[in-house]
Amino acid sequence: MSPRTRLWLQRGLVVAIWIGAFVAWRAYQSANDLSSVEVGQRFIDTVDTAWWGVFAFVGVYLLRPIVLFPASVITIMGGVLFGPVAGTLIVIVAANTSAMIAFGIGYFVGQDPDDASLVGKWSGKLRDKSFETVFIMRLIFLPYDLVNYLCGALRIRWTSFLLATALGSLPGTISFVVLGSSLERIDMGLDGLNPWAIVAGLAIFAASLVIARITRNRYPTDSELA
Repeated sequence: MSPRTRLWLQRGLVVAIWIGAFVAWRAYQSANDLSSVEVGQRFIDTVDTAWWGVFAFVGVYLLRPIVLFPASVITIMGGVLFGPVAGTLIVIVAANTSAMIAFGIGYFVGQDPDDASLVGKWSGKLRDKSFETVFIMRLIFLPYDLVNYLCGALRIRWTSFLLATALGSLPGTISFVVLGSSLERIDMGLDGLNPWAIVAGLAIFAASLVIARITRNRYPTDSELA
């Protein structure tokens, strides 16, 4: 068996395990008629006062990208469980580690960096300006897991990815944790939500869009330079 054939078999195994975990999780949700929010609330009820709650939360966050559990929901859960300050710190650690796990999976099953036939114009820009591009994608709240897997598959520099993710995701992380910290439950809609938490979240969201715009203007695309 050639090394290339062995590599593709390994990739196929990883993809099969990923799909199996995703399908099993969705089947569990469907069989129990549970939404992501309801699953999140059950987790909160289980670990709310437990000393090991923070470890369980981080563990679940690390598994989240494999089953594509919404990052926004689990980030809000961090605010409910740990408050605005501790929640933000815990989520930052968990979210960035989780992003690197998804990045690693994407890197392993992604394209060969020397295979030019698979590298489009966008992937070239992403590699040439890794930090700036990922930073902007985080600030404008593109789907979190899509960015993780895409960047890994395109094999951009992991250091640029991690730094851009940590900085670019910070506004969203703070806003969602602050929202969560004003809630007692996440399955009750907006009941009990502190209006100031909404204001703070919207202000941070608006600020992130402004920063993304400034960053984009500072690093124009090839078409704008032409």
